[in-house]
Amino acid sequence: MKVLFATTNPAKIKYYAEELKKRNIDIITLKDLNINLDVEETGKDAVENATLKATAYYNLVKIPTIAIDDNLYLEGLSQENQPGVNVRRVNGKRLTDDEMIEYYSNLVQKNGGKIKAKWVKGIAIYNGKNVKTFTYSRSSFYFIDKPSDKKHEGYPLDSIAIIPEYNKYLTELTEKENEEYKKQSSNKEVFDFMMNNL
Repeated sequence: MKVLFATTNPAKIKYYAEELKKRNIDIITLKDLNINLDVEETGKDAVENATLKATAYYNLVKIPTIAIDDNLYLEGLSQENQPGVNVRRVNGKRLTDDEMIEYYSNLVQKNGGKIKAKWVKGIAIYNGKNVKTFTYSRSSFYFIDKPSDKKHEGYPLDSIAIIPEYNKYLTELTEKENEEYKKQSSNKEVFDFMMNNL
């Protein structure tokens, strides 16, 4: 089965393509189809933004489409200062990976050098008739103000994320540690949802 995966994020593409391939699903990317549409993310949360993207891209190519959006919440920040749906867009500007690392490192530094963080992910699958959605959160980590030298392209905040179980940056986990971390951070539920709704 082929599905459109509605993202240009290379790290997301690599991870989900590998995992879905194990389940006999091949993904097609926006780049594969030379799609340059930038869907405006006007939703109030991750699920609404994922739904906007899945619907818009399906309407272009007419094949089942998966879209994923991420919201970020930082402990101790007021509601109006939360990144929320605007993780990469700050003051109207879309940040590069390096700019994100710099911006969030400075934000953490201004708030004591360490902040508990939580990702809330919204997933939408649209097949032209029905939209199926799923949301989950992962909060077993915190950010610090000193970035690792190692980076994950497309997931820049992994460079300031510390995983308490290993006391290591997310970018510095071994392959085995990374697999263990993924298993205990709700990813099984994500793929179960995808397989049940494709």
